[in-house]
Amino acid sequence: MMNPNLESLSVSLLTALGKKIVRQSTVLDELTVEVSAADAADALTIMRDNPALRFEQLIDLCGMDYSAWRDGDYSGPRFAVVYHLLSVSKNRRVRVRVYAASDDFPVLPSVVDIWPAATWFEREAFDLFGIVFDGHPDLRRILTDYGFVGHPFRKDFPLSGHVEMRYDPDQRRVIYQPVTVEPREITPRIVRESNYGEV
Repeated sequence: MMNPNLESLSVSLLTALGKKIVRQSTVLDELTVEVSAADAADALTIMRDNPALRFEQLIDLCGMDYSAWRDGDYSGPRFAVVYHLLSVSKNRRVRVRVYAASDDFPVLPSVVDIWPAATWFEREAFDLFGIVFDGHPDLRRILTDYGFVGHPFRKDFPLSGHVEMRYDPDQRRVIYQPVTVEPREITPRIVRESNYGEV
């Protein structure tokens, strides 16, 4: 049985967004709404401006790579962006998930015009996942170096990398060189007493 507050929010969302909602789900007393990439900008604007909703604050925006989800037993779209919204006036939270239409070149509309706080969040999702935000005023890397190749939060990104950087005192600058560390998988050693678990 759904929490009455979440049920009220769910009805308000269905009334305001109608067919723009692909699906809704409630897990651990939190409501998640999924909308299509084509409807994302309109739906999020309605969620901010509709008097019954008033999600005036974007708390967070994060990229997701579902390629290894459920131990690889997943066949839906690979990339999504999840928006965490807060209505200060109504004391409500909601999560909105939008999947990118293409796995090869994920593109979603920017929400910077809706919530200016999205500027850095979208740059982070672009940098780490390679999700492009159409209409972003300054979409460039924010955490990795400008010459960095790839997107490190993608599930297929190599764990050890290909190059490392270090300061060279002779050249008096930072240089890049091939990785010198042997790749290895570290498994922690577990030591238990012989009577571990016995009552």
